Amino acid sequence: MTPDTVVAIDRIAKRFSGHVAVADLSLRVPRGAVYGLLGPNGAGKTTTIRMIMNITIPDEGTIELFGDRMGGRHHSARIGYLPEERGLYRKMRVRDMLVFLAEAKGVSRAVGGAKADEWLRRLDLAEWGPRKVEELSKGMQQKVQFIGTMLHEPELLILDEPFSGLDPINQQVLRDIVVHLSRAGKTIIFSTHQMDVAEKICDHVCIIARGQKVLDGALAEVKRVHGGTHVAVAFEDAGAGAGAMAAVSDLVAAADDSGMSAELKLKDGVDPQTVLERLMGTHARLRRFERIEPSLNRIFLDKAGPEAVAPAAEVAHA
Repeated sequence: MTPDTVVAIDRIAKRFSGHVAVADLSLRVPRGAVYGLLGPNGAGKTTTIRMIMNITIPDEGTIELFGDRMGGRHHSARIGYLPEERGLYRKMRVRDMLVFLAEAKGVSRAVGGAKADEWLRRLDLAEWGPRKVEELSKGMQQKVQFIGTMLHEPELLILDEPFSGLDPINQQVLRDIVVHLSRAGKTIIFSTHQMDVAEKICDHVCIIARGQKVLDGALAEVKRVHGGTHVAVAFEDAGAGAGAMAAVSDLVAAADDSGMSAELKLKDGVDPQTVLERLMGTHARLRRFERIEPSLNRIFLDKAGPEAVAPAAEVAHA
């Protein structure tokens, strides 16, 4: 493990009652990276994070954090962990609970209180500090739990589905914070099944499906080597767009079609200009036609296959 690597995973595996949750997984998380652990529900993301945190022990393989194999519990003071399952004390007052969580990480009560007040203001929760946790909405509770991971200023943040339960405005708030923390030198691992969210903030990605890694690397390099010609199209009318898409189906290898818009992967040798001319010939009104890099969602579908989007039920929080 090099000094520039914060987490090193070598060929780990985990099984639950015959179900393979994670199989032969290896990855490296560079220092200062925003590292997306991506895949559909049930892919093995949470099981992997639990093994990093030493909550679950791998059946095979090794995990190193900060250069040793002591596990996440040993390095608790250096890690901020936001689990997928919410673990707030519902009867406690919000600010009191945050101070308690800070103290559990070795922060003094006075410093913890000051930091809690700062974060509550930052996330528009200041007026809720004296209220009980159970009085908050699901989205507010999610923001409170996020604050609880931050109060001891960890070097490594591990966020499991951090945007779950948040409306688009608050998702943007947390995304902005993640970007800010990354620029400040923090290393961030977060799992999500939302490829569009990951694409906006990750610089490294690892996509897993059914417990196995299908790709891993710097996002820019992943896109560069993926290959193929991709175009984005958008229509003014979904009905006309359906007819237009049918007219170019013989030119398209794969399509991520949302009705009003689509991302098309063209067959080998097909010129995008030919596709445009065919679309124009249908008289559908286009709002957009642009050659683009492949999206993470398109890459995932190409690498893992459409069947990976609907995996078997997750076993033991796989």
